Amino acid sequence: MIYTDQYASPLGKVTMASDGSALTGLWFDGQKYFGDTLTEQCEPGKLSVFDTTKQWLDIYFQGKAPDFTPPLLFNASPFREAVWAILLSIPYGQTMTYGEIADKIAKQKGAARMSAQAVGGAVGHNPISIIVPCHRVVGTNGSLTGYAGGIDKKVKLLTLEKTEMSAFFIPKKGTAL
Repeated sequence: MIYTDQYASPLGKVTMASDGSALTGLWFDGQKYFGDTLTEQCEPGKLSVFDTTKQWLDIYFQGKAPDFTPPLLFNASPFREAVWAILLSIPYGQTMTYGEIADKIAKQKGAARMSAQAVGGAVGHNPISIIVPCHRVVGTNGSLTGYAGGIDKKVKLLTLEKTEMSAFFIPKKGTAL
């Protein structure tokens, strides 16, 4: 059984999902890939993991870095899980490029290189937004691209974290990167 709950963030409603003990999903309502980990068997629930997640989100939306992480559970390929582990290592207020993540994955696998596009696919399908900070991933050229919750939310999250934004830009639609 999968359980769900809601959180009213300053950027819009957020839906959380859990298997009963760990967080399995966290999405801005309406975002791309919303509910990817949800099954037909889900129901609203009041769980301690949701309380912990709400506490984390309250701290985060006050502009502070939480000093704990709710229990997380991923059900994905080893590649995606490796990418998401790297996302979790990106410090609050900092960013990393898709290429840097690809280099880290290549080193982990003992490969000469890894596709930044493959990394982008894994980042985009991250089921636990904000806590697994996919909003901290930027294009190598400084473009603020590829956030399933929307570029406007990505900018607001990075601004909340007081990330240095002067080198970033939002690409125009149809612009090749």
